[in-house]
Amino acid sequence: MRDRIIVAAAMLALAGPLILGPSLAAEPGDPIVAARQASMKEMAAAARAIAEMFDGKRAYEPAAFKAAADNLSARAGALTGEFPQGTLGAPSAAKPEIDQARPEFEALARHISRLADALADKAANPPPGITADMRMTGPPMDGGSLLGKRPGAAEVDPATMPPEHLLHLILQDCTSCHSKFRRKVE
Repeated sequence: MRDRIIVAAAMLALAGPLILGPSLAAEPGDPIVAARQASMKEMAAAARAIAEMFDGKRAYEPAAFKAAADNLSARAGALTGEFPQGTLGAPSAAKPEIDQARPEFEALARHISRLADALADKAANPPPGITADMRMTGPPMDGGSLLGKRPGAAEVDPATMPPEHLLHLILQDCTSCHSKFRRKVE
């Protein structure tokens, strides 16, 4: 399970430059697109840092865990505003379908934000080391997997989930959003 989190975090990190390139509607170097790219890179770096701490590839540091969770929460909270109309479509990797399916896009962004806020709340007073109650255990609590949430599965309150599981769900939502609303740029 942890390997899947690392793989998803790595996909986010590698996708950083591919996530959103310059837009046809915007001049090269458009500040909206540049800010969006920077935000996505910061989200990927924060998620990667937390995933590496859980996987043991990076030393767990309470302050770094808290900073990464806070950064993820702040960036996730701003997601919907980073994709205004007119900054989507080729040559940007943001598909114009974002505007055509704006409610779905915004629902995914809000869900990521809710999960990231819960993660930041849990990281507000981080313990000196990773504890058992921070770990993801048992079957997925949302009725899904990295392949997607099962229809009709009950939504679990993020405040009741361990931080590792919250990260897993954030990465799952990011993967879902990217598969629907981001195209690969060569």
